Amino acid sequence: MRAPEPRRTARRRLPEPGAPPAPSGAGVLLPATRIGPLRSILLRFGIAVVIVLVVWAVVLLDRDGYSDAKDGTLTVLDALYYTTVTLSTTGYGDITPVTERARLVNALVVTPLRVLFVIILVGTTLSALTERSRTQFRLARWRRRMRDHVIVLGYGTKGRNAVRALRRLEHPPDHLVVVDSDPSICTRASADGLTVVTGRATDPSVLREARVEVASSAIVALDRDDSAVLAVLALRRLSPHLKIVASVRESGNAELVRQSGADSVVTSSETTGRLLGLATDSPGAVGIIEDLLAFGSGMDLAERGVADDEVGRSLGQLGIPVVAVERDGRVMDYGDPDIGELRGDDRILYVAAPPR
Repeated sequence: MRAPEPRRTARRRLPEPGAPPAPSGAGVLLPATRIGPLRSILLRFGIAVVIVLVVWAVVLLDRDGYSDAKDGTLTVLDALYYTTVTLSTTGYGDITPVTERARLVNALVVTPLRVLFVIILVGTTLSALTERSRTQFRLARWRRRMRDHVIVLGYGTKGRNAVRALRRLEHPPDHLVVVDSDPSICTRASADGLTVVTGRATDPSVLREARVEVASSAIVALDRDDSAVLAVLALRRLSPHLKIVASVRESGNAELVRQSGADSVVTSSETTGRLLGLATDSPGAVGIIEDLLAFGSGMDLAERGVADDEVGRSLGQLGIPVVAVERDGRVMDYGDPDIGELRGDDRILYVAAPPR
């Protein structure tokens, strides 16, 4: 791993002309349930419509068994009118069943359907009235137990892959919080089982809503470098001990993000360009790098502490391909002569081979 580059002044990129301002304010969107409130209401409405159609058909099949106080006959519209006033328990009495068969059908078929219809209406009303209270209860419970979590600013391509990597490292999904200002992206993140805070990633009130003060780390995966700088500044101001990992598009902005408070910075465009250039002469090397970065198969980069029986040994005696050693907050690559013998508090970064 390379040592940090010398400090240099980088230009801050200004917002693009004509770019719409991101919405302010914060709102928490908890992981989506299997059946949302709107879907539940639509389902109940559909059942109610089916009940109306069934009763309407039953009345039409035996329309001669009913008497209309107006003209004595029952038309198709009269049957629909009788169905609606009967199911809603209004019962004006202008249309009544007069034959024994019609009364028997009303007792055995229409009345149970009327009770079911009322239950659906009352249930839908109670569901709509209690949904807000239920949501507030879930939010209060989430705020009480949420700490030492990871905040991901931005759920675009970079943010989604960062979450995938965290999930592979066995981070529980209920301890991953996404912050994004796009409602459609927030809905997608909620459907993926994540808690989402809707709002600008650079807004301190939004970050407080994400519980940044008690978070363990934050990943800044925004599309614009100027937004990344502002987000890192806001994160560092709200939580001085937070571990911040940020991504920038241009290498010239990497040092500015570090100076803003990021612990680690990944340059996407520089990395991609280097891989493209390397692929022309060393396609095998690019294949190995892609293998290391791929999910779920092949080789992988892993990190662990030094075992008791490894203390005092050199890297060559471990029998595994070590890439770097982290000691006292300093990362030293495998060729650094200062590594010498391994210590008990060292951590080693190595290439883990795929299972055979």
